[in-house]
Amino acid sequence: MNLNQIFTNQRTGNNPHTKASRTDFQRDFDRIIFSSAFRRLQNKTQVFPLPGSVFVHNRLTHSLEVSSVGRSLGSIIGEFISENFRNELTEDSSSFYLHNLGNVIAAACLCHDVGNPAFGHSGEDAIASYFERNENDLKSKFNDKEWADLVNFEGNANAIRVLAHQQQGKDEGGLQLTFATLASIAKYPCEAIAKKKGIIHRKKFGFFQNEKDTFLEIAKATHLISESEEPHIFKRHPFVWLVEAADDICYNIIDMEDAHRLGIVSTADCENLFFELVKSESSDTKRIKDKLASISNDNERISYLRAKVINALINKSIETYKQHFETILQGNLEHALLDMYKSENTALQEIEKFSIAKIYNHKAVVEIENAGYNVMYELLDHFIPSVLKSGDQRKSYDKMALKLLPIQFLYEQGTDYEKVLGVIDFVSGMTDNYATDLYRKIKGIDIGMTV
Repeated sequence: MNLNQIFTNQRTGNNPHTKASRTDFQRDFDRIIFSSAFRRLQNKTQVFPLPGSVFVHNRLTHSLEVSSVGRSLGSIIGEFISENFRNELTEDSSSFYLHNLGNVIAAACLCHDVGNPAFGHSGEDAIASYFERNENDLKSKFNDKEWADLVNFEGNANAIRVLAHQQQGKDEGGLQLTFATLASIAKYPCEAIAKKKGIIHRKKFGFFQNEKDTFLEIAKATHLISESEEPHIFKRHPFVWLVEAADDICYNIIDMEDAHRLGIVSTADCENLFFELVKSESSDTKRIKDKLASISNDNERISYLRAKVINALINKSIETYKQHFETILQGNLEHALLDMYKSENTALQEIEKFSIAKIYNHKAVVEIENAGYNVMYELLDHFIPSVLKSGDQRKSYDKMALKLLPIQFLYEQGTDYEKVLGVIDFVSGMTDNYATDLYRKIKGIDIGMTV
């Protein structure tokens, strides 16, 4: 890939470029911050049930922290590219890498989870399994590629739709972000029908059929390497690896800190795991021990070590990215940056094993996943059968159900696929609380007036 051609300030919606005090990529960041899709992340589960008195991360705070890490990664790699490839770069390209790559990665990190439904991964599973479990009734209404989108529903693909799709009555191009930012969140740049386990850029899929033309525009403008045209498969954009690394760094470490605050993980276990990782990458452990000795508050001790761990993982990710930079540009890297490091670092392996055993399988986490799955499944079942009926086939209960769908999600003149995507837009965009409240109301568990 040509470093002068993999970024652009072209936006969805084809609006003319306007002059502003901010760069186009800073404007991306700001547009995301002020979007309703981003604000709704404050009430979407990260791992643990949203708390009462103990603060844990939700999708919004997680995304803000990922964005902070991503800006560091992007800024340092931008300096590396600007310095080491200066003879290949145009003046504009050199300025972009030196001053704006950090903004692109920060913006992409900020919106990398906006396509995730309520209740974490169980929400994704509920949407996909709704179609699997109703295959006999539904599959004939869609072509093979559309059906693959539905039975493999994926938050990454949904993010492209949330950010770029024109809803009923709204402006063209969604948030109208630059193609550079959108390309940076495309971890799996292929159609659903092309997904294949064991291949990093095809492990899941990156766009729905409804957004395929938009994604092909993004791919063309940022010069993604095409692997296949039928079905469409592209190699990852070089910036994706930095967004993925920022996300991996944060969730690997922050989930442990949250578990400690909730009393699920002891201070001793958390401290030992974090310290072993820091020790594996630092020769100055005496200074760290001395600092810990001066801190008596348990939460503060863990916060201090968490910062040290994140710094160590940022440095290691940068080192790995630089080491494999040519392979990344060719689209041939086969493992995530942090996975490559994890394979050689036993301390990070231990954190992962501990997290799976003590955190991700904790009773409270399993309970919210089960509850969330059922809530999301039942909401889909309330709307989809009704929306797929023609007007003259709808009974009074179908019409009442559809009155609960906001107008921007109703595509009455569209195909069955477009109608179903409208329902998925509505349900997947819900916060945990809103989904739960609506579920309780339509099931008759809560009856009363809501203004």
